Amino acid sequence: MAKIPFPFTYDTLEIGQVSRSAGRTITDTDITFYMMLTGGWHPVHSDKEFMREHGLGPVRAQGSFGIAISLGSHLESAVLEGADPFVRAMGVEKWQYLKPLLSGDTLHLEIEVVGKDLQENGLDYVVSRRVRIFNQKDELLQDGIAQSMWHRPT
Repeated sequence: MAKIPFPFTYDTLEIGQVSRSAGRTITDTDITFYMMLTGGWHPVHSDKEFMREHGLGPVRAQGSFGIAISLGSHLESAVLEGADPFVRAMGVEKWQYLKPLLSGDTLHLEIEVVGKDLQENGLDYVVSRRVRIFNQKDELLQDGIAQSMWHRPT
């Protein structure tokens, strides 16, 4: 498997290229800050005693935390950076929460280029990438497709 060029351009980016990020350990503080931002104070995210009493293990981050920590973050930007100007994020699709994101997990991303579509103007292009989040045990936790638009200089 070829790695994604760093930084990439329209001409150097190819479908099938894959890169893997460094790790990032999720802390209780990360989970708390995300709950403060979203207001998602469910006991599985905020109550260690609730989790212990129900045999559920450590508190879990909200599923959307995986998207937030992945896309455009230091994890992704360390392996996916364009030399061409970034235009905008296009969205995510088919995102799956396969296993919980636990406090204490060390996450890393695997980014695979699955699409490169030149737009009608011949200058803008959309990069589709499969984003997979793995923990320290190399278990797949989340998986989805993200798209972003870039601009080819003339």
